[in-house]
Amino acid sequence: MTNVLRTDQVAPHADLVKVVQHHQQNPWRKPCPQHTQRAFEQFLARYQSQPRSLILDSFCGTGMSTALLAEKHPEKWVVGIDQSAHRLAKHPRSLAENCLLLRAEAEPFWQCLTEAGIPLYAHWLLYPNPWPKASQFKRRVHGHGAFPVLARLGGSLEMRTNWAIYAEEFAEAAALIGCRGRVDAFAPEAPTTLFEKKYQQRGHTLWRFAGQFSD
Repeated sequence: MTNVLRTDQVAPHADLVKVVQHHQQNPWRKPCPQHTQRAFEQFLARYQSQPRSLILDSFCGTGMSTALLAEKHPEKWVVGIDQSAHRLAKHPRSLAENCLLLRAEAEPFWQCLTEAGIPLYAHWLLYPNPWPKASQFKRRVHGHGAFPVLARLGGSLEMRTNWAIYAEEFAEAAALIGCRGRVDAFAPEAPTTLFEKKYQQRGHTLWRFAGQFSD
């Protein structure tokens, strides 16, 4: 098996609790970029014309996972967001009526949802950038200043990664913001993303956190 990644960490980051608690006490207030605001308005128009429960696929890449989720949940809105127009343009299939792919930054989009009072039925975070150096911890999803925003969105939360330490960290951080769940190794019957396909082919162990925010 090839190495998963190069990292100077052998255990969850020592500052995890301190960083997450700091972000909880000092709410994230970054202004929303114009392209993300436009993307949110595009979603909002669709949502308000036909309100449904919402599934969000953050960092969706090509939107492969978004399309699969939309097929599985035809009665819900399924929205995939990614900041790369190049990746989104690679989506090979037409989208279902309940599916929407948007170029947007994830964290400001989360904030837009909370400000509009739109909760999530489910949130998927599939293979986010691991930022493997310890000095990059605050760039990881669970070390980012916007991570506590997820608590206000609610619903179920699933994160997948091929790095065991990342999964452990995510579970610890999620518990701090009110989302309790479990981490397990898993082998999907069919890949959900191109990264998942690549990691399976390389023989990586895949890790999944699945949790639920308390009401």
